Amino acid sequence: MFMRVDRLITDLPPPKKQDPNAAAALQELLGGKYGEMSTLGNYMFQSFNFRSKDKLRPFYSLVASITAEELAHVELVCNGVAMLNNGPDKPKGDMGTGGDISKTPFEAMTDIRLASAFLSNGGGATPVNANGVSWNNDFVTTTGNVIFDLLHNFHLECGARLHKLRVYETLSDPTGREVCGYLLVRGSVHAHSYALAIQKLTGVDIKQMLPTPNIELAKIPECQKYLDEGSHRRLYTWSPEDYQDISGIWSNDEVALPGDPPGPLEVVEGMPDGGKMQQLQGVPSAFTPDYAPEEFYEIAAKLYKASR
Repeated sequence: MFMRVDRLITDLPPPKKQDPNAAAALQELLGGKYGEMSTLGNYMFQSFNFRSKDKLRPFYSLVASITAEELAHVELVCNGVAMLNNGPDKPKGDMGTGGDISKTPFEAMTDIRLASAFLSNGGGATPVNANGVSWNNDFVTTTGNVIFDLLHNFHLECGARLHKLRVYETLSDPTGREVCGYLLVRGSVHAHSYALAIQKLTGVDIKQMLPTPNIELAKIPECQKYLDEGSHRRLYTWSPEDYQDISGIWSNDEVALPGDPPGPLEVVEGMPDGGKMQQLQGVPSAFTPDYAPEEFYEIAAKLYKASR
């Protein structure tokens, strides 16, 4: 079972401007071949289908616990996309009516790279890539063979690293860059964990292939604070009492990757503290949440008061 907490996995800075093309680039990290929907889909179905869980518990627990984090990564990218599509909040911008829509308030949206993000989704995110092509089941590998699946997961995380670096290089806004910086650090953790799991099973030190490509995280400013706090050395159980046996793979005298700040790997029970959930402002002229939402807000306020 999954438990949901009303926080993002990390804080995101507000965008400096409305930038739907940057949001489209970030969509690649959601619905692209190596995006967060792919990592989530692979690990989730591998954990659902895992055979001999009781006999291979540390390896099952590794895939299962990372699954929960990937759900949080999907949510993070979606919030980044929506924030970039919205732009900076305007004081009381979600109050009143949508105004005179015959003045084409969104004329500029006709020339953006991913117009459907506005036309169909009101600026929200969906599981598509930067060109609007849908994410699909063909990106999921779950063979039931433990070594093959772990090797595929290692490949997937290395591909995702390359993915994120390329997207990062196209962005200048702090919102999108923060998403990339955080995911680069956590993706490195997941690649490292799968490499260690393969080494435990086969004796092959696949860590020598890390990172791919060979760019140290410290070279990316948005990664630095996560390195300073030791996020590159932590793997979370995402459960109050289950999956703690991943310590047989992840800690157990293992240390950080060369090039990262040194220190022992550690398993943390539960989940990270995370950051505030973004309060994405409505845009009445885009009918989000409606053309004239005041009545909605009034009803919601009454219901909230009644719940206290």
